[in-house]
Amino acid sequence: METNLEHFFQVMGGVGLFLLGIVIMTDGLKFLAGNRMRTALMNFTKTPTSGAITGMFTTIMLQSSSATIVAAVGFVSVGLMQFKETIGIILGANVGTTFTGWLVVLFGFKFNLAEIVLPLIFFGMILKLFFKNTIATIGYTIAGFGLIFLAITFMQAGMKGFEGIITPDYFPSDSIIGRLELVALGILVTLIAQSSSAGVAATLSMLFAHMISFEQAAALVIGMDIGTTGTAMLATIGGSTDTKRTGFAHVIYNLFGGLFAFLIITPYVYFWNTYLEHYPLIENAEIALVAFHTFFNLCSILIVLPFTNRFAVLIKKLIPSNNDRYLFEFDDELPKKEPKLAIISSQQALQKTFIASLFFIEEVLNSTKEKTIHLDILQKNIDQLQIYIDKISFIDEKEKKWEELISLLHCLNHLERLLDKCEEIEKTNISIVNFEELSKSKAMIIKQIKMIIKNFSENNFYQTSKLSLETTKEIDRELSSLRDTIIVNMAKNTLSNSKGMKILNGIKWLSRISKHIDRFTVHYEKTFHLNVSKS
Repeated sequence: METNLEHFFQVMGGVGLFLLGIVIMTDGLKFLAGNRMRTALMNFTKTPTSGAITGMFTTIMLQSSSATIVAAVGFVSVGLMQFKETIGIILGANVGTTFTGWLVVLFGFKFNLAEIVLPLIFFGMILKLFFKNTIATIGYTIAGFGLIFLAITFMQAGMKGFEGIITPDYFPSDSIIGRLELVALGILVTLIAQSSSAGVAATLSMLFAHMISFEQAAALVIGMDIGTTGTAMLATIGGSTDTKRTGFAHVIYNLFGGLFAFLIITPYVYFWNTYLEHYPLIENAEIALVAFHTFFNLCSILIVLPFTNRFAVLIKKLIPSNNDRYLFEFDDELPKKEPKLAIISSQQALQKTFIASLFFIEEVLNSTKEKTIHLDILQKNIDQLQIYIDKISFIDEKEKKWEELISLLHCLNHLERLLDKCEEIEKTNISIVNFEELSKSKAMIIKQIKMIIKNFSENNFYQTSKLSLETTKEIDRELSSLRDTIIVNMAKNTLSNSKGMKILNGIKWLSRISKHIDRFTVHYEKTFHLNVSKS
């Protein structure tokens, strides 16, 4: 009894050490490669295929699919990424997470690393204690890596103590119901441990000790794969519609992958026994299990990847948007944790609100009765954005991001004044669209707005600011000439003072609108240029 208890404690300690090793190594890798990985997630996810590749390599580098998915959810929540772009990341992250299993089975089972990892942990902690910054983090990461394989040694030793005592008969039978029960158990284990990698490592140790059959182990791994969605779903609580869509898409995709994997357990075993008879399954069960984990995730990607657009449409139908499409939601913690990302988030929010304001002005100039844009939503964005940017204003003036922050504040100022002008026309009901004299100037501003919206959608900010400046000068000349003409006609009494003053108010409104639009594009181009040149 005491021996069994000792082995049980070895297993529990091994699982605990494994989780500790994963946490330490992931934290270290996040510090060493986190910014680059986040940049890669934002910049290389424009197509589903590139998103899948990026998601896979990010997960391999960070050794955590949850970290990758949660990062994607975070980017969506602050507007740095669109929901559609996250689908590829979700697909790739599931394949990337199988890499940990290969590390465990190849280096933890096929090679005895027990004698190597102890000095490796010691060396890692020496670097951590006696050095700083990057070198210290490298040492921290090495120590975490060593703990993972030390944990495997403990798990193996503990599981071996139960060999012949705990057999596959102790677990649900190898039937459809039995496999479903094991899938549910795998989900539960991952939700509790918050790590599918630890569950897979424990399953491999049980398989190594002949405590479970291959089929039972495969069902457990399927459940653990599905269970990884729990962390991402927690990250969506209280988030925007797109944030919830990302988390829900992860659940739907993993359920699909789990169903596919569940259906191919028996065919996979048959294929292995028939075509790989020189590598008996019973002797190579651990490699066969990790290969199965990778295989069904790769197959799931190949099946879903061509239909990502339809998949995105399905998720949008399942989770319709209840908010205004221009409403921007802010992560209040981001300015403290990641000030540089907060600046990028502010940049995206400003662009989104600016374009919405342009649509509103276009509707005003076109005499659209039913407005699709609501000023109260845009003003709410501005109010929140002011508070948000205040939280990142602690950036040192020597920081590279300081100039970018200054340009963002200029953008915010001009956008706020632009919205004031929009609010002015709603409150005072200036009838600028009813005068034939203003039709040419109005058409020029509409043309300016369409040009900016088009170029902003293509991220062509330099060309936008250049063309906007030229157009604004042309509009100013037209309005100045018209102002002189109106005043002369009022003096000659060929135009009533009442009508003349309304037209002059319209001229003033159009002039201010055009100039604020132009100044925003100039300062926004600076933020984009600074971001690109210093990234």
